[in-house]
Amino acid sequence: MSLIDDYLDAANRENTRRSYASAIQHFEMEWGGFLPATVEAILRYLADHAGVLSLNTLRHRLSALSRWHQDHGFPDPTKAAKVRQLLKGIRALHPAQEKRAKPLELALLQQISDWLEDGIDVATKRKDRGALLRHTRDRALVLLGFWRGFRSDELASLRVENIKITPGEGLTCYLPRSKGDRQAEGREFACPALSRLCPVSAVQAWLIASGLTKGPLFGRINRWGQLSAKAMLPGSIIPLLRNLLTSAGVAASQEYSSHSLRRGFADWARISGWDIRELMSYVGWRDIKAAMRYLDGADVSMKNRFERGLVQKEHPSVAPSALPPHLPPVSALSLTIIEVTISLSPFAGSGRGLSRVQRLIVETCLARYQAHKLDNAGTVYRISVSEPSREILDDHLYNLLDDMHQVADSNHFFLEAVCRNPATGDHWD
Repeated sequence: MSLIDDYLDAANRENTRRSYASAIQHFEMEWGGFLPATVEAILRYLADHAGVLSLNTLRHRLSALSRWHQDHGFPDPTKAAKVRQLLKGIRALHPAQEKRAKPLELALLQQISDWLEDGIDVATKRKDRGALLRHTRDRALVLLGFWRGFRSDELASLRVENIKITPGEGLTCYLPRSKGDRQAEGREFACPALSRLCPVSAVQAWLIASGLTKGPLFGRINRWGQLSAKAMLPGSIIPLLRNLLTSAGVAASQEYSSHSLRRGFADWARISGWDIRELMSYVGWRDIKAAMRYLDGADVSMKNRFERGLVQKEHPSVAPSALPPHLPPVSALSLTIIEVTISLSPFAGSGRGLSRVQRLIVETCLARYQAHKLDNAGTVYRISVSEPSREILDDHLYNLLDDMHQVADSNHFFLEAVCRNPATGDHWD
């Protein structure tokens, strides 16, 4: 590969390349389309899948097809006026409400932090370094993730050398690239020190306990309590958060995901009176539509005005202070069943160790999604994936595929893996 190809390749995220390749394969191999495509072919493709795939998935497929035509120097049929009109009609005939992660409330953040602090105290007394590292790391990760509104991939990308801490004042962390940074310009994020639930002191305590001076801020810790030089995988943060919620005594922990930290902070900021532009600047939203997706809870003051009117109409003598407290809406749990097919072959040799690598993939990658084997050979599994939104589902599955490929590569095996939703026919590979 030439230097030019290296730079072009670096311009796209690995997940984006994988998902676009999957979309092109779906258009050509599964639907039977031809490239370059005509406007009529694009219209037929959309119409054939309108009742099966979500509108967001259709738009993603169009983005992949648009990129293919641009990269190969052909006119882009996806930009035709008829295509936009057809999408508008699909939205009208197949309306769907987007499912989103349940926000993590401040009280639950306090509950998790208290449980982790208790665990740190016990580990210190027992001189259990593994437990001490794990609890200290997890507390820093959750507090920083909440107060900065970070996504799981952003938390996993943080590096010690890009963190600057001023004790008692705050910290800054630099991310060379994140999902919202389309131009890969990089951005510096600041976070203040707080009187309680402080992310700055939590990160500082983690750096002291771990002794880290460079590398990933949040590294993996194995079952023996050893800290790895490799960063945590973004997909591992969701089960970590759910395990913490369960351990801290929070019911229905499966309703939460890594996006719950981001949504929880956005809800807290809204209730605390932050201006929408101030919140957008702090979190890094450049599009107000993206920001409003996180601010869909009922307005507290509006609810109180409604309740005041209802109570005073029936009981004029009741004072406003007697109004019932505001209760946040509860999001419904949504799990998507996915079938995962894996095929392993050795780089060279007779294939000895196949069953061991297969077991490693199941135990380290599939197990966190409650994997159930569907065949005797151990090549097909059913997993359950939380789906607050299509974006998060894609993140889960592409992170899962990346993890499985890493396990196979490190053990000198080729892996062919496909994730499939049997209900919709969607594929991820």
